[in-house]
Amino acid sequence: MARFLRGILSKKANNIFMSKQSLEKLKKTSIMLVAGVFIGIINGFFGGGGGMICVPVLLMMGLTNQKAHATAILIMLPISIASALVYYSHGIVDWNIVIWVALGSLIGGAVGAFILKKISNLTLQYIFAFVVIAAGIRMLF
Repeated sequence: MARFLRGILSKKANNIFMSKQSLEKLKKTSIMLVAGVFIGIINGFFGGGGGMICVPVLLMMGLTNQKAHATAILIMLPISIASALVYYSHGIVDWNIVIWVALGSLIGGAVGAFILKKISNLTLQYIFAFVVIAAGIRMLF
């Protein structure tokens, strides 16, 4: 019985139950889920900024800079909606600001998405690094 249990727990036995490809997919899915929880907590806690975590995670997963940024936007949408609903339910939303900034963000988002297709991955990498560093310095002072 002990030999059987050791066999089940060994790497060789795992390949009997799941292929290497399935194990890799499970590992990648688990990493994405944990990263998503962390990104959601950061976004909910700070009211934004999850994309600053999301993009590097997507880059580590092998996406190009352009795909990572585009994918991060779509990942952040449901997180932002969930956070906004909680903030709204607590009465801590200033609608006078939301309306105008949201309108400007829609325009800026469309322009940014258009520009994203036009610049190189390296240029995007430098711009992103500059924005992250600038935001960090701004928060300190």
